[in-house]
Parts: sequence; structure tokens; C-alpha cells
Amino acid sequence: MIKTAILNVTTIEPRLKHPTIFEHFDALEGGESFIILNDHDPRPLYYQLLGERGNIFTWEYLESGPEWWRVNIAKTGGQSKQETVGEIAAADMRKAEVFKKLGIDFCCGGKVSLKDAAATVGLSEDALRDELAKSETQGNVSVHLDFNGWDISFLADYIKNIHHGYIREFGPIIEQLANKVASRHGNESPELVALAKNTHDFMADLYQHIEKEEELLFPITKDLASLEEEEINRIIHELEHEHEDAGAELVNFRKITSDYALPAHACNSYSYLYDRMKAFEQDLFQHIHLENNILFPKVIDLCREQLHVN
Repeated sequence: MIKTAILNVTTIEPRLKHPTIFEHFDALEGGESFIILNDHDPRPLYYQLLGERGNIFTWEYLESGPEWWRVNIAKTGGQSKQETVGEIAAADMRKAEVFKKLGIDFCCGGKVSLKDAAATVGLSEDALRDELAKSETQGNVSVHLDFNGWDISFLADYIKNIHHGYIREFGPIIEQLANKVASRHGNESPELVALAKNTHDFMADLYQHIEKEEELLFPITKDLASLEEEEINRIIHELEHEHEDAGAELVNFRKITSDYALPAHACNSYSYLYDRMKAFEQDLFQHIHLENNILFPKVIDLCREQLHVN
């Protein structure tokens, strides 16, 4: 239930401000809201709330300075919107590890409900929820980065430097290895010829894709007013479609190679090629997850927020 309709944050001791706001938010029922009144832009609170509670609220500026800021914070209706596996993975990487272990696609296929995702691996929704609940008692994953709480421009820079950098470094290496192994073992393992050709086509599309992201999307994260909402939605829809194509091709690679099973005659280059392709797949899954489930929704939400402000 609502504790108060308007919370004057300026009267609260600094160290207690955010805990008090969170206490008020947690007391809300689905569909209820309250207003915070502050003497500066409370934007950092938006990211903290998103990172710690997930995408279960709306944030609307009613007044934006220069003297006072008023923001209406509403908790979205309980069961009216089913949380997707992508949203669950974005909010808690421990749960992402559960999906990965069970073979549930939370990046390219992240928009499905928990019930539908459970069905793809032969589980009931309750059984999957039990597995996810267990992860909450196991502490953080070995390296836990709060991607959900990052500023979108910082997240875009991270993706560019880490994941786009990985593609540019290892993509050409994998292409060369695929050629080498196909020429050496193509007679014994004819699937390697198809693998080499598909790898070249896949990498060519991927290089173009990351260039498009860096030229069209990532600059938006630093200047959301630079494009109209309709144009931003069009770009993101196109990038998501390309992610789906990339995910389908990764599945095809596993089909061609029988899940990267090495034959008895495999040489060191053959083995290294498969190791590199498996590592590339894991990095690309994480890359797509960060964009589909965290970066893209944040860009869209902040774009809409800008419209409310203006």
C-alpha cells in the first residue's frame, strides 16, 4: 500500500534517502505510484532502481528544475505483464547462468515467457522457477558486473571495446583456421568445406553489423535527442533481427560440426578451430544479451522519458 503520495526527499538525511525511497517503492501494489520531490535531478536513483528491482516501474518527470524536480514513480501491474527470460537474465546474472546451464536461449530468444522457455527444455514453469530460486542462495557468479545499473553510454562503450573488439580480433583468426582445416581435412570431413564457407559469410555479416551499431546506435546513447523515437525503434528492430540471424547461424554451426565433436584424425589446428568457435559463440551470446535485454530497452525507455521531459 502507498505510504505517502508525495515524498519530500530534501527533508531526509542523505544516507537514508535512497533506502527510504526503496522502502516506499516496495510498499506499492501493482498500479500504485508516489511522487518524489527533490532539489536536483534524481536520475542516479532511476539506474539504481532499475538495477536492483528490474524493469517493474515507470518513471515520469512532472517537473524538471531548475529549482525543483518532481518524479512520479509507479509500480507496473502485477500479472498484467509477464517477465521474459531476457528481462530475468538482465536483472540477475545468477539466473542467466541457470538458463545457460539448462540450454535456454536468453539472448536471441530472450523475449519468451518463463513458461514457454521451460517447455523448450522439457520442464514445467514451477520446476524452472525452483531452479531460479536456488540460484539466489548461491551468491554471485564468479565475476558479477552490474550491467543493468550502468549508464547506457558507458555500457555502449563497454560493448564496443570488449565484444566488438573480440569480434575484430578473433573473427579473422577463425576464418583463416576454417580455411586451413578445410583444405587439410576436407576429403575426410566434407562438412568442413561448408563450415568454412558459412564462417566467411557469417563473419562478413557480423563485421557489417557491428559497424552499423557503432555508426547508428551507439552515438544515440550519448545524445538521445539526436533522433526521433520512431527512427530509434526502427534501428533497434533491424539490429534485433540481425541478432536472430546470427543466433540461427550459431545453431547451424553446431549442427554441421555435431556440437563440435572432434573426429579421431583431428590435428591441433582442427581442435583449436573448434575451441575458438565455441569461445566465439559464448562471447557473442553475452554480447547479444547485453544489447537485446539491457542496452536496447534502456535506449527506448530513456528516449520516451526525454519526450515526457520535453
